[in-house]
Amino acid sequence: MRNTLITVLLSFLVALSAQGKAIDNTELTHPQDFFGFMPGEDRKLFKYEPLIDYLNLLDGESDMLKIIEHGESPMGKPMYIAFVSAAQNIANLDRLREINRRLALDGNIPEEELEALKAEGKVFVLVTLSMHSTEVSPSQAAPLMAYNLITGTGSKPEYLDDVVFMMVPSHNPDGMNMIVEHYNKYTGTPFEGSSLPGVYHKYVGHNINRDFVTLTQTDNQAVADIYNRDWFPHVLVEKHQMGGTGPRYFVPPNHDPIAQNIDELVWNWTWVFGSNMARDMTAAGLKGISQHYLFDDYWPGSTQTSAWKNVISLLTEAASVQLATPVYIEANELAVWGKGLSEYKKSINFLAPWPGGWWRLADLVQYELESVYSLVKTAALHRDDILSFRNMMCRKEIEKGRTQPPFYYVLPAQQHDNSELKALLLLLDRHGIQLFQLDEDIIMEGSQALKGDYIIPLAQPFRAFIKEVMENQRYPVRRYTPGGEIIRPYDITSWSLPLHRGLHSMEINTFKPESEIPMSPVMPETLMRPVVLPEEASHVFFTSNKNESYKAAFLAMNQRIEVNRLQQTIPGPAGEELPVGSFFIEIRNRNREVLQDILNQLYDPPLFITDIPEATFTRLSLPRIALCETNFHDMDAGWTRFLFDTHGIPFTVLNPADFKNADLKKRFDVIVFPDSNKDQIIQGRSTRGGEVFVPFYNPEYIEGMGKEGWQNVLDFMEEGGKLVSWGRSTELFFGLMSPGEGKQDFRFPIQDISQRLQRAGFDCPGSFLKIHLRENHPVTYGMPAEIGVFHRNAPVFGTSIPTFDMDRRVIGLFPEDTDLLLSGFAEKEELLERQPAIVWLRKGKGEAVLFSFVPNFRGSTPVSNKLIFNSLLLSQESH
Repeated sequence: MRNTLITVLLSFLVALSAQGKAIDNTELTHPQDFFGFMPGEDRKLFKYEPLIDYLNLLDGESDMLKIIEHGESPMGKPMYIAFVSAAQNIANLDRLREINRRLALDGNIPEEELEALKAEGKVFVLVTLSMHSTEVSPSQAAPLMAYNLITGTGSKPEYLDDVVFMMVPSHNPDGMNMIVEHYNKYTGTPFEGSSLPGVYHKYVGHNINRDFVTLTQTDNQAVADIYNRDWFPHVLVEKHQMGGTGPRYFVPPNHDPIAQNIDELVWNWTWVFGSNMARDMTAAGLKGISQHYLFDDYWPGSTQTSAWKNVISLLTEAASVQLATPVYIEANELAVWGKGLSEYKKSINFLAPWPGGWWRLADLVQYELESVYSLVKTAALHRDDILSFRNMMCRKEIEKGRTQPPFYYVLPAQQHDNSELKALLLLLDRHGIQLFQLDEDIIMEGSQALKGDYIIPLAQPFRAFIKEVMENQRYPVRRYTPGGEIIRPYDITSWSLPLHRGLHSMEINTFKPESEIPMSPVMPETLMRPVVLPEEASHVFFTSNKNESYKAAFLAMNQRIEVNRLQQTIPGPAGEELPVGSFFIEIRNRNREVLQDILNQLYDPPLFITDIPEATFTRLSLPRIALCETNFHDMDAGWTRFLFDTHGIPFTVLNPADFKNADLKKRFDVIVFPDSNKDQIIQGRSTRGGEVFVPFYNPEYIEGMGKEGWQNVLDFMEEGGKLVSWGRSTELFFGLMSPGEGKQDFRFPIQDISQRLQRAGFDCPGSFLKIHLRENHPVTYGMPAEIGVFHRNAPVFGTSIPTFDMDRRVIGLFPEDTDLLLSGFAEKEELLERQPAIVWLRKGKGEAVLFSFVPNFRGSTPVSNKLIFNSLLLSQESH
């Protein structure tokens, strides 16, 4: 008790000291004076650096704001969190952060101490702004959010006595500058407000909010660290924009379906905050506020993954303009779509429809400000309940982990790809999950778990997240009426981390107290122990089972180190089998330092051997790779660039228009066509329902490769080039091929039968399906005989007997299996049985590998990455 009184007294003295040094907030620099225009003004946008400069200026002018650096963007820009609160809270941030941590993670706080912590604590409300950089209003409103909260404009200053408002002023700094620079370039021209060619991010563009389970991007890591490891806010709001002809603003609650693993208490709070936003914003005279509309809360890929960590997690969506250019919307153009609203009329979840007219960036900024005032108000009014809720959820989730199955997940230490096991464990650690390793063998639920296996207890504060990402998904089917139409998912339906990485895990549904399990905590540094190149070894051997073996091979070839590849299976030094397709490098004095640097980049150590057994092998050379990327926000091409960059694979990006005049055979060995619309590749525009849509780009950016460019690609293949294609881009290979004057028309022995299956009832909105692979084929080196792949209403292949100088082989197919659906949701998936999923084609001297699925879907399916790597090396294999 004495320690508690001392803590409270010290906090009181800090508060008095902070109040004593507060300045007159009327002296603050107004955003309009700093930027030279009012944020939200027509045709005016500021970039990222001036935004941060302004917040730093406020940091110096007011003791109610503090800005700290927290992570960096993929292109190296520093990222920040800005804190706005009463001066005494800003002065006391470190102590308040520790209270947040205790409430979030400690399920054993003595009652007396818990009451003292809640009395001392504040509600932390985090808003993340403009992760989608074309959705400019949240970041453009950020200076006014800070200034108005500090000065009490639109919000009562006393609310900040109980609330710490946190904002990430731009979740995507790189994209923010790209968009602003592009907009300013065309302001005053017919292309004002047009789309940026390419993705507004180094890699992933709009998919930036599809990355919060796998956390591949550094900007997302920085944001996720805020609620996973560093600050543990109580409320998080992800601010977006949506289409411009529907409701003006969306606030929670979201629509069904909802995640089944999230506790009902979390969902109840989304109603409280959302309803208050709708009420407060409508009271402020704002029209068109919608709730329980369009957006569901089932999929955990966005920043709102925080909901699985007991954070009250919210989404807002504002109707867009053309970046900063106003739009006039006729009443007949207003409509609703999706789920939750059937007509653009007054409804219980859409009480005051907006009538149409001019819609400006200034309107969006005002909606954002009013939503923030409501958030701060609600957090202040419910301060005691929210702080109690946070620790209640911690204790409740821990108790569920002891009373509701599953109780443990076990990951065997020996996996087909141990590098993916280490990567998964490091990812779970980044998510704030406690990991353990068995100290001795143990029988669990009739199965033996071995010493060294990894074990994850579910009696943890973030239990909901552990269960969500470790189990296979089963979509919670909900219908609009009994027996009626299914409520469709907003996004994908599978994200099981072990399944997507090709790892075996055991779900333990029989309870055994942790005290009876011989296990020790795993620290992340033990997962990345450095491997020293031994003096006595003559060769370093990288097994083809591991994704990172391909990384090592490509990195070595980049450094002109000789890399050899086994063409047969051989015995290893400990009697194990070393699989076909594995790589080995002779260790020499001149390459030792480079090899050591490569080893430092790997999760799992390779083998070191003193002699190579007699075997057939191929000496590899670095393939010259062209990657086709359109200008139409080509996200899968961006994910492919990310995959190649992170695995040391050099490549050259070719726009479709570049194919017309490129000397493909002279410059490249392999051309890669990621998942992209055929019409956009060939024509530079898209066709839907027989209608041609011309995208809003400067015309210089919308040129396709045309017939001439595709003929160039066919010539490249005929003369020995290799093509790799997946997803929608495989449509390039269907139908009549016209290779040019004096050459014979032909059809590849492959076609798309997906429309026929869809008419028969097949539907797969984004799920994991089983395929069988042809073993020991150069495309499947290092792969098990059976894997799951991500299928999302993609083409479905059929093949035929070839003619002329062509051939084809099915490398992977959907089996006749009652368990074809591994995770997610599908209807009549049995129609896929015996249909090809991967097809190898030959035409003339050249080859193509076609995947009906996307083998690197959003960077989240490492289980199928080796299929890509092998295809890149196919030109150097005999088969």
